Amino acid sequence: MPRHRIFAMPFARIYPLYVEKVERKGRTTAELDEVIRWLTGYDEAGLARAIDEGVDLETFFAQAPAMNPNASLITGVICGVRVEEIADPLMQQVRWLDKLVDELARGKKMTSILRGSQAAAAS
Repeated sequence: MPRHRIFAMPFARIYPLYVEKVERKGRTTAELDEVIRWLTGYDEAGLARAIDEGVDLETFFAQAPAMNPNASLITGVICGVRVEEIADPLMQQVRWLDKLVDELARGKKMTSILRGSQAAAAS
């Protein structure tokens, strides 16, 4: 079965779209980065490196230092599909990130977005 074309998309191409989305709704890039770091385990330098190197989404998630064990608590619908029912692990990770960005843009509190976790430690 062929891989979905979104997996080959550079994270550096998607990241500015996330920034635009959250800033348009009054949130900050720092909050976006905190959400991404919470999900993937990247630190600030690692996140910047992934953007600068233009890694694709498949590589971005494959090289994620530590997917958050609470990621399975991310539920809801994104693009008409329940994220908790997505069978492909990589697609589920992509949609988890999409869901978190949507929640941030909708104005949810960070503790809710981070599934009750304390805010990420300063990196």
